[in-house]
Amino acid sequence: MLRRYLALALMTALVGAAPALAQTERKNLEVFTGVAKAVQQYSNFTIFDDVAANVSEGTVVLSGKVTMPYKRSAIEKRVAKVDGVLAVVNHITTLPTSPFDDELRYQVARAIYGHSSFWNYAAMANPPIHIVVVRGHVTLTGVVNSNVERVLARSLAVGLGSFDVKNDLKTDAEVRESLEPRKSN
Repeated sequence: MLRRYLALALMTALVGAAPALAQTERKNLEVFTGVAKAVQQYSNFTIFDDVAANVSEGTVVLSGKVTMPYKRSAIEKRVAKVDGVLAVVNHITTLPTSPFDDELRYQVARAIYGHSSFWNYAAMANPPIHIVVVRGHVTLTGVVNSNVERVLARSLAVGLGSFDVKNDLKTDAEVRESLEPRKSN
């Protein structure tokens, strides 16, 4: 009898917690959307910067790389003003200054955004493919429509004098899947 009571109590607690958990996930998603908008609308945020955010119960953890030190603090201040943000942990780093890296950034950007398959992205106010160069190592981040575009972007970035090219691009489908609330079984 005691086992049944404990099992019933545990099931009741889990069923009661499910709506609260869903509500917390929904609130985190709303805060995340506000944070993403605040970063993307920052006028000094370029295709050579990359910022990611994780949100949990009002605490936002920022990570990524920016080309200038003032961007790090400016992004943190913008994110702190987003409705629902209680705290900001800033792990954004500033890329080292290097004329070689600067030239490589521009070469990769011209190769990708100059290709006819990516002209529609180049015309956007905030192009979705970001090019991060650290001491000759290129990382592509952001979102593209398909796996074909992901592979094409990487192939255009290779052979321009970099030591290597890391492809962290995601497709729209992958991003949508990662943002969907987790379904409990």
